[in-house]
Amino acid sequence: MLEILAINLKGIFRDRVYYGILSIAILLLLIPQLSSLSMRIVTELSITLSLSLISFILLLLAVFVGGTSLWKDMDRRYSFSVLGLPVSRSAYLLGKFAASVALILATLLFLGLVAYLVVWWASQIYPPQRPIVWINLLAALCFIGLKYVMLVAVAYLFATVSTSFFLPIFGTIVIFFTGSASQEAYDYVHTENAASLPPLIKHAASSLYYILPNFSSFDLNVNAIYGVPLSPQGVLLTVIYSLVYTGSLLWGAVIIFSRREMK
Repeated sequence: MLEILAINLKGIFRDRVYYGILSIAILLLLIPQLSSLSMRIVTELSITLSLSLISFILLLLAVFVGGTSLWKDMDRRYSFSVLGLPVSRSAYLLGKFAASVALILATLLFLGLVAYLVVWWASQIYPPQRPIVWINLLAALCFIGLKYVMLVAVAYLFATVSTSFFLPIFGTIVIFFTGSASQEAYDYVHTENAASLPPLIKHAASSLYYILPNFSSFDLNVNAIYGVPLSPQGVLLTVIYSLVYTGSLLWGAVIIFSRREMK
C-alpha cells in the first residue's frame, strides 16, 4: 500500500490542477494589506481571511483531487494494470485515499505556516486589543484538516459507485453544503418558530442531521479569532466523530469497490 501511496503522490504533484489550485494561496500575502482597511480589527480580520482562504483551497483539493483520482485511473485503465499485480482492491483503494489525505495535510501544513506568518505580521503592524491565542489558531487549522479528510472519504465513496467524474465531484459538493447547513436546519426545526412545519419535514431534517456529515462541528473560527477557550470535551468528541465517520465511509467504499465489476 505504501508503494501505491508514493506513486499516487508523484502523480498528483505532476498534475497541473494541483498547482493551479495552490496558486490561489498567493492571496494570503495580500491579507495584511486588506485587513488594514478595517483599522480596528486588523488581526481578527487577518485570522478570518486566512482561515477562510485555506478552507476554500482545501475544499477545491478535496473535490477535484479526491473526486477524480480513482476515476482517472479507471478511465485510463491504469487500475486494471495495477490490480493485475498481487495487490488487493482494498489496498489499492486505501493507498490512493492515503495519497489524497497526505496531499491535503501537506498543503494544510504549508498554508498553516504561511497563515501564522501573515497573522503575526498583521499583529505587528496593528497590535490587537486582545492577545492572539495561537493554540486556538492551531486547533482551528487542525479541524479544517479533519473536515476535508472526511470530505475526501465522501468523494472516494462516490467514486467507487460511479463510472464518470460527475457524481464524485458534484455529489461531494452537494454533501459538503448540505452537511455544513445540517446543524442549522436541525436547530431550526426544533424551535418554536418551526411549530407550524409538517411533522414529515421535521423528521426528514432530523434524519438527515444524523446521516449526513456534520461539517459545522469542525468550525473553530470563533475560538481562533476572539480567543474563546476551547472545550476539551467538545474537541475530543469531534475528533472521535471524525475518525468513526471517516472510517465508516472508507469501509463502505472498500466493500463496494471490492465487489465492483471492472469493464
